[in-house]
Amino acid sequence: MKHWIQAARLRTLPLSLSGIIVGSFLAASKGAFRWEICVLALLTTVGFQVLSNFANDYGDGVKGTDNENRVGPKRALQSGAISPKQMLKGIYITVGATLLVAILLIYISFGKEQFMLSLIFFVLGLASIGAAIKYTMGKNAYGYSGFGDVFVFLFFGLLGVVGSEFLYTQKVDIMSFLPATSIGLLSAAVLNLNNMRDRASDILSNKNTLAVKLGSVNAKKYHYFLVIFAMVTAMIYMVFHFNSFLNLVFVIAFFPLIKHIAVVVKNKEAVLLDPELKKVALSTFLFAILFGLSWL
Repeated sequence: MKHWIQAARLRTLPLSLSGIIVGSFLAASKGAFRWEICVLALLTTVGFQVLSNFANDYGDGVKGTDNENRVGPKRALQSGAISPKQMLKGIYITVGATLLVAILLIYISFGKEQFMLSLIFFVLGLASIGAAIKYTMGKNAYGYSGFGDVFVFLFFGLLGVVGSEFLYTQKVDIMSFLPATSIGLLSAAVLNLNNMRDRASDILSNKNTLAVKLGSVNAKKYHYFLVIFAMVTAMIYMVFHFNSFLNLVFVIAFFPLIKHIAVVVKNKEAVLLDPELKKVALSTFLFAILFGLSWL
């Protein structure tokens, strides 16, 4: 059980929950919040994230990407704590459990009457499962071609925020794409940090992440853009919806992010970036909560 919990990488869960939190708060600010939808949406997202972590462990493990050259903590397959066959079984079980919760979420949100909406969200659920698995698994894993950032932005940011808000309101608010962009960019920043840390070992393993393609200098510049523009899009939303200075509460979450940028600017050793992963993930989680509270 200890090894499975480690393979689930619990420290990644606050980041994955951030989009659902923001979407739920936005719905609550419009008087459309429902606890049952919130709980099921959070559980579904946890399932997707754990599935992604299992699949990542399996994909990098069987490809030999997780080896002695890797800077980060040892993975389950890499250490031998879980065999490839056991991990595959864990992936199948996680897919089944997550799909069941997702179907229940869709039914609670749309009922029997709105079949088309239910079908669309079921397809989105399947797409989320496919994206989680294909990041590192299979011959054409998109994480090995530098497209991981795009998928993280789309699924953690846009779908996480706008999609979860739609479950409550059954409407698309164009302005919600601004905080969705913020969450998506910060999520991509966490992935980019991970890829900057592992850049040297990824080059040896032919894992062409965006950090590998950009090079160390440009990967840092790209990182600054992700974090800074995430703050900018949140501020733009605030300008359009400003009612009182309480709407600025979420700016508190910017301080650790600004400090983080300073750390990356000075960084010269990849291994020292590892603690920053947790800091940015938790800062994103803090931003999600404070941003949501700013509009209640």
